[in-house]
Amino acid sequence: MMSFGDTSQRAWVLDADAAEPIVRRATEGGFTYFDTADMYAGGASESVTGTLLRKLARRDEIVVATKVYSPTSADPNGRGLSRKHVLASIDASLRRLGLEYVDLCQVHRFDTETPVEETMEALHDVVQAGKARYIGASTMVGWGAARCVSVARGARRPARSPSSRMCTRGRRQCPSLGRSRSP
Repeated sequence: MMSFGDTSQRAWVLDADAAEPIVRRATEGGFTYFDTADMYAGGASESVTGTLLRKLARRDEIVVATKVYSPTSADPNGRGLSRKHVLASIDASLRRLGLEYVDLCQVHRFDTETPVEETMEALHDVVQAGKARYIGASTMVGWGAARCVSVARGARRPARSPSSRMCTRGRRQCPSLGRSRSP
């Protein structure tokens, strides 16, 4: 979904009309996991993704994931994993996606400038508020992931990224592609 967005911002992105056949083929082919991020195409990826998923899929049959970290504005609070940015980012993502919640809210990268405790507490609050079902990490160094899990466990908060488990639940292996596919 990272290549979907507003063609006026980047020539290589696909607007909703151009992206629709791709998403239609995916949903008709049994794809259920759709991943985007707050910074893809300046947030326009989430808008296109949300519009198409609302049109082509039933909400209870898909898994929608988004990510937070990268700059979404020039403001110092418009980047990273501070409480302020995490909470503002999930609200903006939900607005653009046109959803009440995402299934998975992921940190896009490890933030060395924000205390892990602050990030993990903010992510916990996102789940508690019903804005995300699970939290996880997209791209992170091993020691960063270990630190996040350690902090979550110390605070007695579950920390896991169920995306691979959620994507393969109720599926069979597709021999010709070597990937899972819905029955």
